[in-house]
Formats: sequence, structure tokens, C-alpha cells
Amino acid sequence: MTQNTNTQLPTSKNERVEEVFELFIKHMKEFFDEAKLNHEEYTNFVDWADRLGKSGELPLYADVFLETHVLQAMYTELPGTQPSLLGPYYVDESPYVEADEEGIIDLPKRENEPGDVLYFSGTVKNVDGEVLANADVDYWQNDNSAKYSNFDSDAPDFNLRGRFKTDENGKFTVKTIQAVPYAIPDQGPTGEFLGYMDQHPMRPAHLHIMFKAPGHETLITQVFFEGDEWMETDVAEGVRDELITTLEEKDGYKEASLDFVLRKDQ
Repeated sequence: MTQNTNTQLPTSKNERVEEVFELFIKHMKEFFDEAKLNHEEYTNFVDWADRLGKSGELPLYADVFLETHVLQAMYTELPGTQPSLLGPYYVDESPYVEADEEGIIDLPKRENEPGDVLYFSGTVKNVDGEVLANADVDYWQNDNSAKYSNFDSDAPDFNLRGRFKTDENGKFTVKTIQAVPYAIPDQGPTGEFLGYMDQHPMRPAHLHIMFKAPGHETLITQVFFEGDEWMETDVAEGVRDELITTLEEKDGYKEASLDFVLRKDQ
């Protein structure tokens, strides 16, 4: 048998890995004891987990069923804006977009981009109330067909994606289109699991935003819209009350806003 010489084995013991692994095995054993699985059920579970990994859906499954609970355990009791899921559709190094003379960041989009025009504004401060001028903002969302550019959309790469800075008052305004609800991929093992749980695959419409500022923790969060039909049953449980904003109808466009508070580095 030929050995894989590219495998990198650890050169020293990692006590944190050992600690976490022992806890994982301990609680998995407790889970099996409590669930009282028979051997057939255990074998079916292992087979499903194997298909989940081979399909490449493990990150999707973790996003939907695990990440929210990790974030809640870490941040619910802390001051500052609550984080939400990064999600599987983030793309590094989106184009940098300069604000125009009126301070509007016009996201890259197709000519006559389908959808309702939306102006979304925000102010970024820290937990001490200090304005965070020139903070880095990374923004992405789906289009009117419920697709994300760079993935399963026929839109150009980086459509409705962009990076920019807050102004001297910690503010920004993005010109975009209204995001729409969408279904997570449900044709593979993740969808099979949803079927067992009698759970729909829908997420409410949302915007993704990442904030970075020197001396502060990176904030990865989402913005949701009041009245969305999927708000209460988001398959990923990513909605937080403080991340919900109201859409205001204007003459030919919509407006929404939300303020964000970053935690200082510990």
C-alpha cells in the first residue's frame, strides 16, 4: 500500500485539541446512551454522516444547525451588536467601492438590475459610544432571483458585493436592490435531514455585513426586514431581534437603516 507522503502529522501534543476531543467523545457517548439507538439506526447515522461529508455539505449543515448556537453561547450576554452567520456565500476580496459626492456607495450591479431599489444606511460605533470612522465594511447579498453572484447565479462575479469605508461620522449608505428570501440547498443529505425533521429550507431576506476596525473584534452579522414571512421559522435560526429593521416605501425606492456596535479587543 502506498503511503500519502503529503499528510502533515502534528509534531507536538495539542492540549486544547485533546480537551475538546475528549469532551466531544464524552457527550457523543451520552447522546447514544440517551437516544438508545439500535445497531441499524447507528449504521444509518454513520452512512448519512459519510454522505454529508462526501457531498461537500458539512459546512452547509454546520451553518444551518450549529453555528447559531455557538454564536449565542459566545455573545448573547455581551454588549454590542449580536453576530449572525457568515454563511456559505462569502467571497474574499470583493471590489472596493468609493462613495459618490453624496456619500452613496453604489454597489456593482447589472444594467437594469431586477428588483426594488434599496438604500440601506448604518452607523458604526463601539460599546463606549465612540464613532468608528474609516471602519472597513464588507457587504454581500442575493439578487432578485434569490441567487448569489460567484456561485449559482448568472450575474457577473461580485454583483451586489462590495467593500467600503464608513465616513468621518461612522456612517455609510449603500444603494442596492431589496434582497429576497431563498431556500438553502436541499437536494442532498442536508435536505434529507430537513425532511426527517419536517422542516422547510427557507431563510428570510437578509443582508450580510462584516465590520473591521483597529482595536475591535470583527463583527459578522446579518440584517433582516420586519414582516418577512420566514422570519419566525428561519431554517438557520439566524434572526436576532436587534438585527431586524423596517422597510420604508418611498417614491420609486425603499429605505432601511440599522446601527451597529462593535466590541473592543480583549
